[in-house]
This record gives sequence, C-alpha cells and structure tokens, in this order.
Amino acid sequence: MNKFFLRKKTPIEMDDKVDTFSRSSGVLIHISSLPGPYGIGEIGSRIRWFIDILAKMNQKYWQFLPTNYPENYNSPYDTNSAFAQNPMLIGLDDLIDKGLIQEEDLKPVPNFSKSKIDFEKLIKWKKPILSKAVSAFLKSEKKELQKYEKFCEENFFWLEDYAVFMVLKDINKNQSWVNWDPQEKNLDPMCITMIKKKESEKIQKVKVLQYLFFSQWKKLKRYANSKGVALIGDIPIYVSYNSADVWKNKNLFKLDMDGEMIFQSGCPPDNFMTTGQVWGHPIYDWDKHHDTNFEWWCQRMKYLNQLVDVIRIDHFNGFAKYWEIPAKDNTGLRGKWQNSLGELLLKTLYDDNKNINLIAEDLGEAAKDAAIIMDKYNIPGMQVLQFSFDDDSTQNINENIVLYTGTHDNETSVQWFQSIIQECIEKKINEKEKRIKSILGKDLNNIHWSMISFCMDSNASIVIFPMQDLLGLGEEGRMNIPGTVGDQNWTWRMERDSIDEKLIKKMSDLTKETYRS
Repeated sequence: MNKFFLRKKTPIEMDDKVDTFSRSSGVLIHISSLPGPYGIGEIGSRIRWFIDILAKMNQKYWQFLPTNYPENYNSPYDTNSAFAQNPMLIGLDDLIDKGLIQEEDLKPVPNFSKSKIDFEKLIKWKKPILSKAVSAFLKSEKKELQKYEKFCEENFFWLEDYAVFMVLKDINKNQSWVNWDPQEKNLDPMCITMIKKKESEKIQKVKVLQYLFFSQWKKLKRYANSKGVALIGDIPIYVSYNSADVWKNKNLFKLDMDGEMIFQSGCPPDNFMTTGQVWGHPIYDWDKHHDTNFEWWCQRMKYLNQLVDVIRIDHFNGFAKYWEIPAKDNTGLRGKWQNSLGELLLKTLYDDNKNINLIAEDLGEAAKDAAIIMDKYNIPGMQVLQFSFDDDSTQNINENIVLYTGTHDNETSVQWFQSIIQECIEKKINEKEKRIKSILGKDLNNIHWSMISFCMDSNASIVIFPMQDLLGLGEEGRMNIPGTVGDQNWTWRMERDSIDEKLIKKMSDLTKETYRS
C-alpha cells in the first residue's frame, strides 16, 4: 500500500467506515506551467526546485493535469492517446547531461514568454531538437538499448499501435483516422505490416520519445517521494475520438460500420447551461468492455499507476451513469441517461491491483449515483469551496473528501470574488457577499488566504490549492475556460520569482498550525 495515501484496509476489504487519508495538504499546478528557459515547464532535473519548495512548505501532495500528448487545442484532456505522454515536457538539460544533444543544438533559444506558453513556437523549435536526441539515443551503448527494448516489451499493449498511429497521422497530414485510406483506417494486417516495414525508423522514433519521457519521469517520482511529496495524476474518463485508442479499439466504442460516432459525451441542461454541454468524445460500449474483462481500462490504470501515487478520475460520475447525446447534435437537449458498468470495472481493477489509490471527481449530475460506488470502495470525492457558498455546504465538510479552493476549470479565487462583488453591485444585492463574509470573516482583502485558511482548518483529510490561489492571482492566472478553445487556455506559466521565502514560511506555518504537516 502506498505510504502517502494511508488506507487502513484495501477497498475490497472494507467492512466499515474508516478514514482513508492522513490529514495533509498539497498544491495543484500543471507541469507545463512551471518556470524554465525553454518555453514550457519540463520534467527533467530543473523540476526539483519546485519539489523542494513543496517540501519546505510542508505540502504532501503535488497534483497536476494529464501528461498525455495533446491531440488538439493543446488541451491535456484531448489527447492522441490515453497512454502516450507529451514529449514537449521532456527536460532538455537532462538530454544534454546524457550526451544526446549539445548546448549548441538549442541555439538560438527563442525569446519565450515567462508567463505564457506559445505552443506553436515551442513545438516548431523543440521538435527537431528531440529528433536529434532520438537519433543519438539509437546509437547508445548496449545496456541502455536493452532498457529501451524492455520498456517496449512491457508496454507493447499500447505502444506499438500508438507509434504506427502517429506515423500514419503524419502521412495523412493530421486528418482524422476516419478519413484515412480504408486499409489504414481499418488496420488491414497486410497494410499495417507494410507500414511497419516501410516506416520503421519513424515508428521507432515515436517509441524512443516515450521511453525518454518515462526514464525522466521515474527520476522525478523517485525524487518527489524522497522529499515526502506524493504525485496526484489526472485521468479523463473519456478519450479523444481522434486517438490511437479509438482507432485500434473501435469495438469498445459506440461507432457505426464506417467508424463514425453514433453518440457523443456531454451533460444535460442545468442552471448554468440551459442547452446542456457537448464534449464530443465517443461513448464506451460498456458491454464490450465487460466481455474483455475490462482489459483496456485495467491496462490504462496500471500504466498511470506506475507514474503517480494517486489517480484522480475526471468525471467519475460517468462510471455510474452518463449522458448520451446523438453524435450530430450540437446541444445536449436530446441526450439520455444511460447506465455504465463502472462498478464492475472497479471491482476488476482492485482485484488485479489492490495498491491503487483513487480520487473521484464527482461534481455535477449523477453524483448521487456515483456516491454509491464510491462508498462501496471507499473512494474519496471532491468538494470545491467556490461552489460551496451557493448551497451552504461549507457547513458539511467531512473527512473523506479532497477539498479545493478551485480547480483548473474555475476562476481563480481572487477573480471569483471580484465577480461576486461586481454581480452584487449590478443587481443591487449583497446576500452572497454577506454569506461569504459570515463564513470566512469580515476582512476579505486577501480573499485567497481567507479561503486557504478555511480549507486548512476544515475537517477534510486532504486540501489542495491551485498555485494561482497561493500567489493571489486574478484573471491573469486563469488556466482554462470550459466550453472555449483558443490561446487563452492551458497557457499560463508561473514565474520563478513568484514564490519567495515569505510565502514559503507562511504556508509552512499554516500547515503546522492546522496539523497537516
């Protein structure tokens, strides 16, 4: 059992209610948002600076977003593969240290912004550098190549198909696989064999990049754990339609004979979105997953469990029931609730691996249905403080949850409160503002610290804060605006000097005072 995530019993053995975690806290910031000279946060040795900061703050958890390779719009929730990791996060300095590239290969380093990621500029510059590193790696000594071959063997379940997929995607100029030549689209054995032979070098390069990522990540995790910091990874319940997973496993999704989606993911109308939401992911054929004993899902979870200490499942409610929308609809109005087989999946998962630790993102519709499964397997849910003032759930914060001031999809706490103040002015009411003041205290000049302090003092076993809230950022720190695409999303970066000794001491003292260290 993972030493950071302190269960008294494994979920399958649970026969009564017990505390699932030790009292602790952590920080949410995606790897891409960390500082560094190369346009994006990286997983190499430079990241140790941030882990050291977390340790000095007495924080036990570092949570980040999915590290998979984005398929579109730079979103870590819309990726080429549910398994493959983002090569843009590979640490260049570490590649220099290994002799795979030279400092000269980086020159000239573009004038990257310290506060925003320019993905187009980054990819154009970094991709050829990584290509050089791969070529040099393939000339490595025998011992290193043997490690690579072992990695390929252990991950053959997904790696080989992913590599072929990415090469075919490049050949087809990034078109969706549904528009490829029928033989490529339908994985004709002769066609795939020919592609593997003809494009063997390109296929191998794709696999080497995954190995380089994995090698650096192992060092990252080892260092974090040595400092008493556990890693919380994020796994979206759905996968992108234009992914290797769907291309390879069409039978596991509700697709027609041509591979087109019959239904798509989303959520029903509510007070926030009167037409519902359309997410556009293909819907799982849960019966087909059951027929395979949930092999794809178990492999997916097993792989991520190597990389992190705790897995947060985004939209966990979909394990209980999901909103199924006709594929051609652009609203969620005609969707219908359907039951899934998430409970059977979890039983299979825990039977196979009792050392897996989960957090359920159980916000929104179907939360009550999800709660039945979570209770059975003693999986903690989430509560977001920003939402808790609407229904007075601030008075009902129990131990078996992970409490957040906000998430990557929310306004920062400062921006959120400013919006409330503005709303009160416009509507000439102040009931919500009064409620917030009655709960957090009258002095709200530093609303972010009032919210952080409230969370730290609460009953929640674990509390997590977006780094933007620790820094007291407003609109400029927003990570993502749901339902939108564009350069404003996923691009925020923290500057190195944003964290000073005063902030470190303040957070360290608060952690000790609230018995979370």
